[in-house]
Amino acid sequence: MLALHADYIESEPTIADRTYVQLREEIITTALPPGTILRETELMDRLDAGRTPVREAIQRLQRDGFVVVSGRRGTFVSTIDLSDLTAVYEARARIESYATRLATERLREYERQEARALIDELKATVGPMELDDILALDRRVHRFIYRAAKNRYLQETLEHYHNLSLRILYVSMKRFPVLVPRLEDVLREQIIMLEAVCSGDGGRAEQVSMHHVQSFEIEVQKVL
Repeated sequence: MLALHADYIESEPTIADRTYVQLREEIITTALPPGTILRETELMDRLDAGRTPVREAIQRLQRDGFVVVSGRRGTFVSTIDLSDLTAVYEARARIESYATRLATERLREYERQEARALIDELKATVGPMELDDILALDRRVHRFIYRAAKNRYLQETLEHYHNLSLRILYVSMKRFPVLVPRLEDVLREQIIMLEAVCSGDGGRAEQVSMHHVQSFEIEVQKVL
């Protein structure tokens, strides 16, 4: 029987996959702001994709909660409520901290080297950083933890929650620029978390991970 934490092989992405990822990233980063109308023919031309891949991508984005399809209003990027951040972070806090413990227990040597490279990169960051750079680095650390936990169901769930929270962060930090330096400070906490993962201290890694997930949500709530 295949072990739960065994590595799995990812299939080659299809045109629909690539179309989905591109649209999802544009929605997350608010390049496609909430309420934007998505017209099928325009998407086909801009993304150089056929009708079927575009429709498949839209269906996936609808399931993810990023797109709304209405018979009366058409297809558009879903609106968001900044208060949703609390609900999303409540969901993330427990399962992401648990995934961090799993990553600590299941870490392989090549992953330890990857973690140390991330630590070096985090230590080398100097402010002020651009918002996109901060969030991109933060995302790489989280995705590393998700992969290192070696549970694809947990990974898929966490990536979905992280994508939802990331979109809310983009909106909230553009609305409240004062939050950007605070997020830069939060990146430093990831150094402690990754060092705990590398040293095999699962309890410490889990504790820091939970605080890391919760701390920025607390900062956002202060200005809402």
